[in-house]
Amino acid sequence: MQVRFVDAHGVHDRPSDDVVALLGRDDGFVWVDVPVWDDEVDAFLHGLGCHPKVIEACSRRNHVPTVHSYPDHWFITMHTPLLGEAGHVHLLEVDLIVGDRYLVTVHGPLNPKVPLEAALQETDGVRHRIEQARFAPKTPAEVAYAVASAVARSQRALIGDVAERLPGLEQHVMQSQLTEPEAVLERMFLIRHELLTARTMAAQTHDVCARIGSLDRWVPEQSRELARDLADQFDRVRSVADGESQFLFGVIELYQTKVNTKMTVAMERLAVIAAVTLPVTAIASVYGMNVIVNDSTDVVQLAIVLLAMVTVSTLLLRWARRQGWW
Repeated sequence: MQVRFVDAHGVHDRPSDDVVALLGRDDGFVWVDVPVWDDEVDAFLHGLGCHPKVIEACSRRNHVPTVHSYPDHWFITMHTPLLGEAGHVHLLEVDLIVGDRYLVTVHGPLNPKVPLEAALQETDGVRHRIEQARFAPKTPAEVAYAVASAVARSQRALIGDVAERLPGLEQHVMQSQLTEPEAVLERMFLIRHELLTARTMAAQTHDVCARIGSLDRWVPEQSRELARDLADQFDRVRSVADGESQFLFGVIELYQTKVNTKMTVAMERLAVIAAVTLPVTAIASVYGMNVIVNDSTDVVQLAIVLLAMVTVSTLLLRWARRQGWW
């Protein structure tokens, strides 16, 4: 784990053995970042007095955001999206334990295909802002707020990436001759999956942040104000995702309409073909039966039969034309 002390002069790296002494100082607060869970982190959180449910949640994967509050600390889990192969969206989990004098950020567990740098993007970004004097937090809750805001921006960035691909998809659907429907359908539904994932993340995180904003028993007023602002940020991300989803669903409906129209036209043409060939087949089948036996070809009779076939087929074609089938 990485131990940092944040004061008015910035953020400072410290050895893990100095945690106890740093917690006793009143000129700043401790920020412990945990890239990978291990026994040292488990012992540290127990010594810090964290609730067993919090420690259990930090040590395993949580597929949905959650929030817990206790007299001396509160806990929240949220996820950052990361696009993987074949449209898969990785959920990069970050757990935040916020106390009066400390902040603990726990990452993972991670998929082996996900680089550790991607999971640390939000916390590293906040640290760089503090180092560059662009952000001067006075409480652990302010750092937690900055990390959560970075998560909201990551979710919004995924939606923006999808939005950039939607106009090209719409143009492709409008110009498509429906010769490769499998590829188009796979492309549309992969994009829909990415949008739904980002939308679900934002909606669930909005709910837990709104919950923190209502916990007036143990969460300080300043932290609750920050949580309410976070709830508004994630609600806006959800709203943007809903708008893009509606646009995508419109593109999907357009494609389905084109496919259904093409199938309807094909069925109408098949109906015309069947209607034209039906009398020909019927007359030919009658004359092909063994009940009618001729020793020689009757030219007059053959001409009458062929004329009847042509006449009936012509009448059927005219009728199909009036019906608008072709």
